[in-house]
Amino acid sequence: MSILDFFVKDAHAMAPQAQQGGGGYEGIIMLVIMFAIFYFLLIRPQTKRAKAHKALIENLALGDQVVTAGGIHGKVAGMQEGVITVEIASGVKVKINRASIAGKQGQELEQK
Repeated sequence: MSILDFFVKDAHAMAPQAQQGGGGYEGIIMLVIMFAIFYFLLIRPQTKRAKAHKALIENLALGDQVVTAGGIHGKVAGMQEGVITVEIASGVKVKINRASIAGKQGQELEQK
């Protein structure tokens, strides 16, 4: 056996293998299934929570007990277009954005 035979055998061993065809739809089907799982586990619940939060903010009324995103509890004392005045203690009123309302007092515990 010569050195040339040794290199020729290695060259044949390194030759590219023929690719097998087929299986084109399997990848697409797997992507569709993954997107469906992603949609039902992540996207859909988030849109439901967003709709519920939007409805909560739109239905706020004077005197409602609310909790802000920062954890401040208080009573709605005034409402303007994008700002709500919350009375957190007797005579202490704070203006906050409507989006900062996390929920009505007592309601956020029931949802969990």
